Amino acid sequence: MAAAVAQLRRIGLPRLIVHLSVLAIVLLWLFPTLGIFISALRDKDQLAVSGWWTALSTAHRTEVARLADPATQKQEGNLYVIAGNVWEAGDARTIDSFGTRIQEPSAVKAGETADLGEGETLQVNADGSYRYAKPEAFDGSRGRRIYLTVTTPPEFTFDNYRTVLNSEGIGRAFINSLTVAIPATIIPILVAAFAAYALSWMRFAGRTLMIAMVVGLIVVPLQMSLIPLLRMYNEIGTIFGVPSKTYAGIWLAHTAFGMPLAIYLLRNYMVGLPKEIIESARVDGASDFEIFVKIVLPLSFPALASFAIFQFLWVWNDLLVAMVFLGTTKDQIVLTGNLNALLGSRGGNWEILTASAFITIIVPLIVFFALQRYLVRGLLAGSVKGG
Repeated sequence: MAAAVAQLRRIGLPRLIVHLSVLAIVLLWLFPTLGIFISALRDKDQLAVSGWWTALSTAHRTEVARLADPATQKQEGNLYVIAGNVWEAGDARTIDSFGTRIQEPSAVKAGETADLGEGETLQVNADGSYRYAKPEAFDGSRGRRIYLTVTTPPEFTFDNYRTVLNSEGIGRAFINSLTVAIPATIIPILVAAFAAYALSWMRFAGRTLMIAMVVGLIVVPLQMSLIPLLRMYNEIGTIFGVPSKTYAGIWLAHTAFGMPLAIYLLRNYMVGLPKEIIESARVDGASDFEIFVKIVLPLSFPALASFAIFQFLWVWNDLLVAMVFLGTTKDQIVLTGNLNALLGSRGGNWEILTASAFITIIVPLIVFFALQRYLVRGLLAGSVKGG
């Protein structure tokens, strides 16, 4: 105990609070992602009745079954008997108990014989086999309804992913999203890097005003500029005979929407680079383009990676801009659009929706974990001193 208290004192209360807060945030993000992944691997019947956190435990639930029709009865001595199995061949479920009334679905243990009165008996075994007997012939056209308490072992399958990838058009939408997201991430980085260098290290009239305009544009809602941008794009397309729904259009749209934040982040980073390096390069006769390409860009990689994460995630998860500038046809619809369609057509099929959702987050997770070590460095650089 004393050692633990000493360790806490060495860590310090503020740092301990920070560590616990970070851990809580990580868990808040981890559990939903883990839940989607596990749910997408579960059998649809188990997913419908229990949560993902019970995936590794045996499930118990009450089910309704019917015995065979009276037409299948056979006479054995003085008894008329209906025999069979409530399960189909290969069913791995186990019956714990059974009953003939909904109020008592587990009145009799599996394997025991229930006395139903007047010589009528029913025996249901754990494997689903049963023997229903009575001294008089069975009448009616339907078999008797019984209630079963069933034990179901955990069951996992890749059928949900196969269904999504092969039948729901997700594969094509996945390619469409990559076609949109990769250029829409690279183009604004290239353009914003040149602008950020100019606003950081080149002296010209109106530079301060342009920096203020960039900061102001960050807070402009996308919805306010969407319609004017679309009208301007359509007018230019009409003049030059360019189709309205093209990949080039959505690339330019995402570039326009992402440019203010890109310039702001990169400029904050570049302005904090050592001034002596830039001045030494100029003394040696290097042009601004050479300084930008050979010195500034390599040193600015953390900031470039930080913005690449933000831009890629935003474009990949976008639905509004994709629907407006690209459309919703089968050859052009992106992953978010396809998943939105599934919410309408397969709203009750949670196994299909969870598999679709996890497929959509695979690429963002790969991008984030590949570049996350640069994220904090890129965001914090330039936050203390600037020019």
